[in-house]
Amino acid sequence: MEAEVKKAQPTGGGGGAWTRFVTARPRLTLLVALVLTALAVLAGGGVADRMGSGGWEDPDAESTYAIEVLEREFPGSQPNLLLLVDAGPAGVDDPAVAAEGRRLAERLDARDGVDGVGSYWRTGSPALRSKDGRQAVIAARIAGDEKAAGEVLQRLAPEFRGGHGPVEVSVGGPLAVRHEMQTIIQEDLVRAELIALPITLVLLVMVFGSAVAALLPLGIGIVAILGTNAVLRGITEFTDVSVFAQNLTTALGLGLAIDYALFVVRRFREELTAGADPRTAVGTTLRTAGRTVLFSALTVAVSLAAMLVFPQYFLRSFAYAGIAVVLLAAAAALILLPAALLLLGDRVNALDLRTLLRPRRKGRAGDPVGAETDDVSEGAGWARTAGLVMRRAPWFAVATAAGLVLLGLPFLGVKFGTADDRQLPAVAESRVVQDELRDGFPGSPGGALTVLAEGPATPAQYAAYRERIEALDGVARVDGPVAAGTGGRTLAYYTVVPEGESVGAGAQRVVGELRAEKAPFDTAVTGAAAVLVDSKDAIGERLPWAAAIIVVVTLVLVFLLTGSVLIPLQAVVLNALSLTAMFGAVVWVFQEGHLSGLLGFTATGDIETTLPVLMFCVAFGLSMDYGVFLLSRIKEEYDATGDHEGAVRHGLRRTGGLITAAAVILAVVMVAIGTSRVTNTKMLGLGVALAVLMDAMVVRSLLVPSVMKLTGRLTWWAPGPLRRLHGRFGISEGGERPTATAPGIAGAPGAAGPDRVPEKVGQV
Repeated sequence: MEAEVKKAQPTGGGGGAWTRFVTARPRLTLLVALVLTALAVLAGGGVADRMGSGGWEDPDAESTYAIEVLEREFPGSQPNLLLLVDAGPAGVDDPAVAAEGRRLAERLDARDGVDGVGSYWRTGSPALRSKDGRQAVIAARIAGDEKAAGEVLQRLAPEFRGGHGPVEVSVGGPLAVRHEMQTIIQEDLVRAELIALPITLVLLVMVFGSAVAALLPLGIGIVAILGTNAVLRGITEFTDVSVFAQNLTTALGLGLAIDYALFVVRRFREELTAGADPRTAVGTTLRTAGRTVLFSALTVAVSLAAMLVFPQYFLRSFAYAGIAVVLLAAAAALILLPAALLLLGDRVNALDLRTLLRPRRKGRAGDPVGAETDDVSEGAGWARTAGLVMRRAPWFAVATAAGLVLLGLPFLGVKFGTADDRQLPAVAESRVVQDELRDGFPGSPGGALTVLAEGPATPAQYAAYRERIEALDGVARVDGPVAAGTGGRTLAYYTVVPEGESVGAGAQRVVGELRAEKAPFDTAVTGAAAVLVDSKDAIGERLPWAAAIIVVVTLVLVFLLTGSVLIPLQAVVLNALSLTAMFGAVVWVFQEGHLSGLLGFTATGDIETTLPVLMFCVAFGLSMDYGVFLLSRIKEEYDATGDHEGAVRHGLRRTGGLITAAAVILAVVMVAIGTSRVTNTKMLGLGVALAVLMDAMVVRSLLVPSVMKLTGRLTWWAPGPLRRLHGRFGISEGGERPTATAPGIAGAPGAAGPDRVPEKVGQV
């Protein structure tokens, strides 16, 4: 193996205003943090009860407007509570069953907050009677927002669920589905934390050896999670927040806090091993690894902030949670962790559990505790990997990129849909009710479209419009109009049942034809397919803006880190490649249903529209997190030596094991989230876990070194104006250290040619 180039050592003792602030009173810092964390526990308590389980629709869309008007003026047209009445062999037309069904409907109608009660026994509608005549439906509307309606449901469900004389009643409908989904998500989140925390602790002990060092990242993660819950609790006072966002809080809170703490603790231990005293080691760590952590947090936060451009509060909620947890994790890693390290000093290496498995190498005189690892051999395997990849760079670059593209090909067949009850496990009561309606009742339960008509019209005009929409291709049946005049307004609505699947291509085409159909009054179309069409339009309209925000800010930040024009472009392209396996797996597994039995979910033949956007923003940010860790060490070495290939080897040697360990730990957390019984949460957890592992083990290990070898020293080129800009505002992990004199190309940061005087780097 080629010998590592000896680097110039950092100068200075860790001075700087930030270091002095953090290390001035470490005990007071930790005490204040403890008090604030306790307050966060109190402030964030019960946050899940204030969250919603919807948020997939565009609040400004035509379909949303129509729903709001129909709920207000025709509550019976938009039932959100369904009682499935099972009469058994007697059938729903048995006199005793019919009498009990009418009594149940009357009792429900008498309850506060319940409107628009209808039933098979009251209306005689065949759509409310099962094909075999053994079941019938009582439908109603519970008024109010998600929280208020949920409270009414909690009071009503125990009263109506179960046996009532000759019938058995089950509670379902959209409101019950949302309530049950929220309950299951909260239960699954607790289970995920119980799974992830002990496994994470074991992995951290394996990485650090020291039990003391292993507990520090875990503590930072817990602080970030508790703090984010308090932030979300405050946000719920002003806007809707999705309960799904709590999963991201747990995943990123543990994952990123552990990433940042790993990086900081690792650098601190390196400085101790090199002979620095604890205060100097903390200062150097903050000046080097600390800058990288701050930079990395900004890149992840920007990726998540891009979701704020979308109108759906489901996506916006993940931005709220993600930005809060990333910034809190970084703040804890840059304030609390250095204070703890300063107090611990060499004791950070205490309780070295590795001695239980193998004898310790005898340390050199003057080595600090825990310095048993031979610095010469540490990371040697990663250095050899980098050397092998760069010797065969064209082959590795082409083969790896082609393999990632092939893994992503299934995504070309993606079909977008809406989340429904099939997100829930098959045994969930509201899911059972919807399955019975889907399979045993005529028509398309839950899939009908509603056309709201506003404006004065004659009976003949209403009839003529109905005939026109009945004649449209793909329309199975039209009911109505149901008309009413309120507040000087004339309103009516039609119920349009499309052929085929409720949100399939045919139903979406019918939505477009209904909206294009001319009428003598204003119309607005809603229903599951209309909501899907509007949601896809809203995402499609804003997706270029979100992508532009992520790409532009990533390019700028990576330029500030490296001073190169080419590396930011490489970072964006390679990050995108690292996500292909995730998107291909999403379609192959969750849309097409492969492994559905093993993973325990029901494939619906489509993917919820917002999920790919969410997964892209989260996975891209995490990939940049690892990319920043690697590039910062490569840049530091290149600034010191001017040796391009040596810098790549050194960067992978110093960070390869760290990035892999961090990725495995984050994957464990995401897989724990992926054990959820709710399909969307399962998809998010398992998909992001795959993306993280592919990025750390394939892209960072194979693709980055091979591409950097192919681009050679041109990798570091920048035109003069940008070079001067980076010299003034650039960021480097290298801190205040001298640049080595080495052959270079003009304009390459860190390269010192005959016409260039070595200069300090890393000044902000």
